[in-house]
Amino acid sequence: MNRLVRGDVMSQEYASAPAGAHAGTQATATGTAHDGAAHTGASVVSFESVTKNYGNLRAVDGLSLNLWPGETVALLGPNGAGKSTSLDMLLALRKPTGGRIRMFGSDPYHAIKSGRVGAMLQSGGLMPEVTVRELVTLVAGLHPRPIPVETTLKRAGIAGFADQRVDRLSGGQTQRVRFALAIAGDSELIVLDEPTTAMDVETRRLFWANMKVEVAEGRTLLFATHYLEEADQAADRILVINRGRLLADGTPAEIKARAGAKRLSFRLDPVDEPFLLGLPGLVNLEVRHDLVQIQSTDSDATLYALLDAGYRPREIEVGSLGLEQAFLAITAEDDRANGDAHTGEAV
Repeated sequence: MNRLVRGDVMSQEYASAPAGAHAGTQATATGTAHDGAAHTGASVVSFESVTKNYGNLRAVDGLSLNLWPGETVALLGPNGAGKSTSLDMLLALRKPTGGRIRMFGSDPYHAIKSGRVGAMLQSGGLMPEVTVRELVTLVAGLHPRPIPVETTLKRAGIAGFADQRVDRLSGGQTQRVRFALAIAGDSELIVLDEPTTAMDVETRRLFWANMKVEVAEGRTLLFATHYLEEADQAADRILVINRGRLLADGTPAEIKARAGAKRLSFRLDPVDEPFLLGLPGLVNLEVRHDLVQIQSTDSDATLYALLDAGYRPREIEVGSLGLEQAFLAITAEDDRANGDAHTGEAV
């Protein structure tokens, strides 16, 4: 119980690791089984017991998952959970220590080389001293299946500053140019790592409106983000990873339900913290002046105990946990259960 008071980059190195080389054990994903019989046909991406070690540090630990055509999938995890390492392996930028990754039925390198994947990563700079239009034209010209440059500029929302130099753009504009490079070709899978970093609220809204158009045309989208409200609003499916292992896999509603707790909020004067800490079902307590916020595994029992003790709370609200609260509950539970299981943090 917790208490709080107050674009097209390829690696020649890539090859599938030999079978049996992994030593990790995949944690059972909770929530609805989205990897199973509900889907027909071939998956776009499959991870099969994938591990990645850096010396004694295990960054990815027996990760198994599938992505299916037309899905929008959010990859969530705290800092050091293994998100970026997993995306790097998917994009053939790092070689797995064990297990196997398949993309469109082949190894990732060949899928990327054939232009079936577009990617927007956190790392890597953009070419300076050229205009946005010149950079997009260059990348489109190298793509096996290019899209007309003017179309890409409009779809990425960057036509208005296409003739500005790349090294004179704001942070949000730079992110939009990275996105344009990811969609400069007719790719079937788009992979985005923290795509809306440095974007303002309106730019983020326009970005996701553009992404909905991409998905509506049949593309599969995988994105990692720290903005949980984006995952809640944009994703069909959410994958929660921690310590390089898959903890939960389901729709946003299923992930919220997975936390197994309700949220109670009310005002109380005076606040008796010792009493509140003893309420049945209490998982988390937060007090700010006269505002009390509780997470409880049995909201009815918690509220009845408060009333039976003679307290009369005001402005009572009872509801399900939001995605952020559910995410924190899921990862905190894993940290408590496996706090000593790893020597170091994942990447």
